[in-house]
Amino acid sequence: MSRVCVLTGKKAMVGNNVSRAMNKTKRKFSVNLVKKRFYLPEEDRWIALRVAASTVKTINKNGIAAVLKKAQAQGFIK
Repeated sequence: MSRVCVLTGKKAMVGNNVSRAMNKTKRKFSVNLVKKRFYLPEEDRWIALRVAASTVKTINKNGIAAVLKKAQAQGFIK
């Protein structure tokens, strides 16, 4: 299973470790993924999603229904 947020499509980024001597080596910035259950009152059921921590904050702010609708419009879910 790849480390990608199912609602926003966030995935790992690539950057550099920079030492005091300005030597640069490649590194990876991983996504802070959380497996979380959300309740859908419209369908009266729970769903388990693997989402980024920042996405959980967005869901708390806007609601799960609005975030699911936006993710569907952007093509992240079917």
